[in-house]
Amino acid sequence: MGFLDKLKAMGAQASKEAQDGWSRFNNGAFADATMAACALIGAADGKIDQTERSRTAQFITTSDKLKAFNVSDMRDKYDRYCDKITADFDFGKIELMQAIGKVAGKPEQARAVVQLAVVIANADGEFDEKEMGVVREIAQALKLDPSEFNV
Repeated sequence: MGFLDKLKAMGAQASKEAQDGWSRFNNGAFADATMAACALIGAADGKIDQTERSRTAQFITTSDKLKAFNVSDMRDKYDRYCDKITADFDFGKIELMQAIGKVAGKPEQARAVVQLAVVIANADGEFDEKEMGVVREIAQALKLDPSEFNV
């Protein structure tokens, strides 16, 4: 086996391990926390525009990390959280932060939620200060140090 073949095999193994890692979090609290985090990132500037909402929904349905979950349920959760934060930003944000907080006592799940928030924030190629602020809030709500995620 050549060097490139070994490198490809290592990459495939790492991808499988990451997928297996996320699949062990396949529970309602984690699903709620991740979709609430996605909605909060989308609303970092105070509103969620339709383009951003569609792009995030597309990510949810195609993400390798979320393959272990029922993608239709995940998208429904995301849409529901977007609707809540769109209807009333302040009360919606409180409810979304409560959903995120349900995994605060589970450090591995909490880190995965923050990592997904970072991925969503970077999806458009621009991780702005408002998005960083939301990631910091999410990390703090999960009792994690935001600097662990470079925010």
